[in-house]
Amino acid sequence: MTDPPATDASRGPTPRATAGCAGLSEAAGEPQTGTAPHVRRLVAVEHVGAWPRAVADHPDPAVAALWARLRADDVTLLLIRRTGRAGRCAADDARTVYVADLAPGASLAWSRTVRSTDDLAGIDLDPAAGTPVTDPVMLVCAHGRRDVCCAVLGRALAGDLAAEGADVWECTHLGGHRFAPTALVLPTGYAYGRLDTGAALAALKAAAGGGVDPWACRGHTGLDPAQQLAELAVREHTGIGDAGALLVDPVSPTDGGPVTVTVRARDGRVWTVPVRAGAALPARPPSCGAALEPAVPMVAGVPVLRRRVRRTATRVRSVVRARVSTARH
Repeated sequence: MTDPPATDASRGPTPRATAGCAGLSEAAGEPQTGTAPHVRRLVAVEHVGAWPRAVADHPDPAVAALWARLRADDVTLLLIRRTGRAGRCAADDARTVYVADLAPGASLAWSRTVRSTDDLAGIDLDPAAGTPVTDPVMLVCAHGRRDVCCAVLGRALAGDLAAEGADVWECTHLGGHRFAPTALVLPTGYAYGRLDTGAALAALKAAAGGGVDPWACRGHTGLDPAQQLAELAVREHTGIGDAGALLVDPVSPTDGGPVTVTVRARDGRVWTVPVRAGAALPARPPSCGAALEPAVPMVAGVPVLRRRVRRTATRVRSVVRARVSTARH
């Protein structure tokens, strides 16, 4: 999987890191496919004020309590805000909350509003408690206290997207600083990295049609790394864009060893995809200011078609009848 170009012809180049962790990762040739954070369920809360390095350490007891409650149920909490001060809510304004169930092939998200952080304790994770998210929303990591590249590149991208009229929010740590700018698209649940304005808009356009753009995609957050690699390899190999068209079989842990992943299409086709460790790359920091670490990315081989589209007996009979009718006339 190749990464997108670093420019957008309509708006000029999006800033790219040259010395931070993102620039060093890109210079080392580190692929981002298969690096999406593993997030199965998610709550994103619009929040006024500064973000601490970790949401769990938030000084607002309501936020910290919500983090602890969600953590106990294996739900990820993100804080979100609109770009620029003008678009941010006041302390007493209604705040947007997104709740997402990022099941592979069936991801859903819904929204609701709360009046203050005091209402967070009553957030219901039931889809019936909110309004379904049908138009795509992009959450761009801009968590400056976690990483400089996310602060600089994420905020720049979010600002450009807002200027284009996209429904975009800045958010806290998504994971994968070295692939900044990084983003998560709801409701499809696909994560993206090394985005420029054009690539981000393309991802949103694909999501608006219920699809995924594999160009700058890191993978689906409901899948493990090997599954992400295999699913994207099938998409690249076949051109399948429907976000719900593919299902990936579970993979047994192998401590980084080679595995064969089975990917199934809802039309009956089945592929197997070999996934293995690739060649070692130059050491790079996993985040800004961190020590250099070796990089040995996992890579996917060419998908092998094991089963073709099923042709049901009913369809075969209808084709035969049509041919007989045509011959008689």
